[in-house]
Amino acid sequence: MVNNAVLPDSPPVHPALDRTFVACSHPIRRGILDRLAGGEMTVGEATSDFGVSKPAISKHLKLLEEAGTITRVIDGRTHRLRLREQPLDEAYAWMTSQRELWERKLDTVEEYLREQRESKRLHEATAPIHGNEPQEPQKENRRPKESK
Repeated sequence: MVNNAVLPDSPPVHPALDRTFVACSHPIRRGILDRLAGGEMTVGEATSDFGVSKPAISKHLKLLEEAGTITRVIDGRTHRLRLREQPLDEAYAWMTSQRELWERKLDTVEEYLREQRESKRLHEATAPIHGNEPQEPQKENRRPKESK
């Protein structure tokens, strides 16, 4: 389920990108996509050994098809699946732009922290040193020993 509510001043909505991320959000669907990266396969070849029911596999395949990450070609009784790279390429491009954005932001934070450390170092080097003046000895508050 995808929440399509748009809040004021919210980032742009990318429904196709959202569907691609939903398609990649489950380990079985990622496994199917990984297998199809090697080339076209029958449904049985692409979905064997996941340990789930056929209806569950059908739901996963339907979601992958709706996201546009796979296509199904029906040849008689044989259903063949192919990976569609375009939605995945678009998701990769979006992630790359986000990575670049955050790298710039983190570089700015790193530079700020470097400047703060340098400023602190310079301040400590030029600040007068306190605590090195001779101090008066403190009087001890001892009671005199009682004699017997």
